[in-house]
Amino acid sequence: MNAYDPHVRPGAHLVAEALGEDAPWALSDGQPLHTPLDLVGRMVAESAREVDELHGALARAAETAIRVLEPISRGENADVRGWEGALRTTGPQIELLVARRGAAYEQLNRAVSAYRRLAASPGAGRPRRAPAQAAREKAPRDVDQPVRDDDWAVSGGRRLATLEAVSAGGVRFHQSPVYGFTWVSDSNAERSAPSIWPQAVERLVADGLLEQDADESLYRPGQLVSLTPQGEAALRDGQAAVPRVSAALSRNSTAAGAAPVPAAAASAAGPVVGRSRSL
Repeated sequence: MNAYDPHVRPGAHLVAEALGEDAPWALSDGQPLHTPLDLVGRMVAESAREVDELHGALARAAETAIRVLEPISRGENADVRGWEGALRTTGPQIELLVARRGAAYEQLNRAVSAYRRLAASPGAGRPRRAPAQAAREKAPRDVDQPVRDDDWAVSGGRRLATLEAVSAGGVRFHQSPVYGFTWVSDSNAERSAPSIWPQAVERLVADGLLEQDADESLYRPGQLVSLTPQGEAALRDGQAAVPRVSAALSRNSTAAGAAPVPAAAASAAGPVVGRSRSL
């Protein structure tokens, strides 16, 4: 469960939902200083802190405006001059805070997306990949397929990994009704599923390989994601290609590691086993 109330700490709430981390500053903990993950993790934490601080300031300014307006709502308008002066100060303050919070939230979204891509990239300080995953990443790409702006969302084996996760069941696509950010949860995991990118789900839905249950709410419980018939076929094709790619990689590695034997050395080694010798 997410420990943060999105109406109180929306920045920390987004980090917990999108990256599965309760403490935003923990994203850079344990990373060597000044490495990409360290720097981007700090950026995420700092952006989340700024969003939370601006949100708190906006909430306090709104409460002040509400207190000013409450007497008017009750019909107590004997002396509106003082209220008018207070609103003249509070109104622009609220407008400025709304703009600053919106800009900070956009920055946090960009930082979270950058951290996702960086954490999934090779050599990012993550655990070593399993052979099957490495084979998926080496799978050849269809050269006839046009390049799209969102190809990064399904590159590096993420297309097959997303299809496999959805096939296992329990994957739901969520969207915040307040801020519009998206995330994916998995009932097979304890909390959100940062390994499944919402951008990958959106791309595969657009490609007709996945579909979302539009009868369910996007926020709670989230729209259940399932494979279409085309998605099931793509999953079968992708899984069938993995052993072939693994075998090809193994053959290439073996061939590269075997040193060629010079012809002179071969002839000096004596007769070939199995060939008869004359007496």
